[in-house]
Amino acid sequence: MAQKIVIKVHMGSDKCRRKAMSLVAATGGVVSVELAGDDRSKVVVVGEVDSVKLTSLLRRKVGPAELVEVGDAKPAKKEEKKEEKKPETVPPYYYYYPYHHYSPYGYIM
Repeated sequence: MAQKIVIKVHMGSDKCRRKAMSLVAATGGVVSVELAGDDRSKVVVVGEVDSVKLTSLLRRKVGPAELVEVGDAKPAKKEEKKEEKKPETVPPYYYYYPYHHYSPYGYIM
């Protein structure tokens, strides 16, 4: 069962954000990673990962990190749209004439 883990990490620059994203994405069992929040300081991870180990890894490699939320990952509700099936159009029929080879010496009989 996949979990949704939210970790708040102090990231002051884009370099720190890239480093945090690459560390989390390289961890085994991660399905998706994204940055959230107004200042993009929260890392949202979906997958089967140990949240405590992931938080301690981010503390060691990036900076101060705090585990905010751990819960079940629920798929987003998709609205079913009824699409009208369009009749399949048949492509026009083209006939290609075979390539004829003509001898530079004329017709040989």
